Amino acid sequence: MSKITEFRLSDVRFPTSLSLDGSDAMNPDPDYSAAYLVIGTDASDGHEGHGFVFTIGRGNDVEVEAIRSLEPYFVGREVEALLADMGGTWRELVYDSQLRWLGPEKGVMHMAIGAAVNALWDLRAKREGLPLWQLLSRLTPDEIVDLVDFRYLSDALTRDDALHILRAAQDGREGREASLIEHGYPAYTTTPGWLGYSDEKLARLCSEAVSDGFTQIKLKVGADRADDIRRLGIARDTVGPDVRIAVDANQRWDRDEAIEWISLLAPFDLAWVEEPTNPDDVLAHAAISRAIAPTPVATGEHGANRVMFKQFLQADALQVLQIDATRVAGVNENIAILLLAAKFGVPVCPHAGGVGLCELVQHLAMFDSIAISGTTEGRLIEFVDHLHEHFVEPVALRNGRYRAPQQPGSGAQMLDETVERFRFSPRLG
Repeated sequence: MSKITEFRLSDVRFPTSLSLDGSDAMNPDPDYSAAYLVIGTDASDGHEGHGFVFTIGRGNDVEVEAIRSLEPYFVGREVEALLADMGGTWRELVYDSQLRWLGPEKGVMHMAIGAAVNALWDLRAKREGLPLWQLLSRLTPDEIVDLVDFRYLSDALTRDDALHILRAAQDGREGREASLIEHGYPAYTTTPGWLGYSDEKLARLCSEAVSDGFTQIKLKVGADRADDIRRLGIARDTVGPDVRIAVDANQRWDRDEAIEWISLLAPFDLAWVEEPTNPDDVLAHAAISRAIAPTPVATGEHGANRVMFKQFLQADALQVLQIDATRVAGVNENIAILLLAAKFGVPVCPHAGGVGLCELVQHLAMFDSIAISGTTEGRLIEFVDHLHEHFVEPVALRNGRYRAPQQPGSGAQMLDETVERFRFSPRLG
């Protein structure tokens, strides 16, 4: 038996604001950052678990300290017991009464729990010698539902519902895994669309996206109507009629403003409209969805927990569901959200616009396609061409599709030299 001996944390920040990578209507100068956790053990295999929470700069130190506050839960604990019952481990953390008071199940503390849970999954996958997507996909339906907390969900999704979904997808798992390895998973790219880019850079990156095999791109909108119309015109002229264009307002609009603004952009044949208003406002999203149909509404990257996703689905307030690998409390809660999406027949197109998010969320999408939804039809993983070189196993794309990761783990491990080089020092700013 082995024990957890280390709970190492780093405040890692990349100066992406200098090139306006990641800029949008609500976040004009982001510095992509990670509150980065490494869980070490005394096991002779030398494996460590890696996880993080993505932020965009200021406040990353707050997230680091929130994760650090979980250290007493882990150091000295038996690793095998924690990994063998990841459902129980998740519930122990999420239902701690004093931590729960800080949420409940939302905000900085909930995300901190997600970093720790994800680090444990990374460690378990490394110990089992499998990439996370493959480890999850090979669990039995009963093992998968044991990971999920159905409290607050049972009016929309019960344990029996989940078992029915998972058992229905059992036939063909091996074939879908082989197809994924051979063909990859469809992607779309946000690389051309950052709001701070010049028109020339927008056109160049749109052209490169088409050459790279992407069938959908995404543009940031919401700061200025005339600019949005001009930029969408440039993008549409560049990519032609057959490449889809989604837009992302990053929560910028009020309800009625969103409906009016989107009507001006509708002639560009939008694939979807992302985060048109406050990410917690179920009723406003539902009203916008009705008003702009058949253009879909996509949201979820700021969804605080599985309960919010349940309500959005019940209200038909989203037609494209976007999970995020580090916003909720880790792999377990994202599995619950994937099951909810399957129950309501809504496609999942994960958010990955941030450092390391592509590396992490591809595992969840691939698991979904093999073991839950059983398809990649109508599903795409976001791709952003930033900062992948800082990870031990950076994402790999070919002809606009994610290649299935082959190394054991979740993909969260950064290079040691990256952590040292980009470690934030308050004295330096």
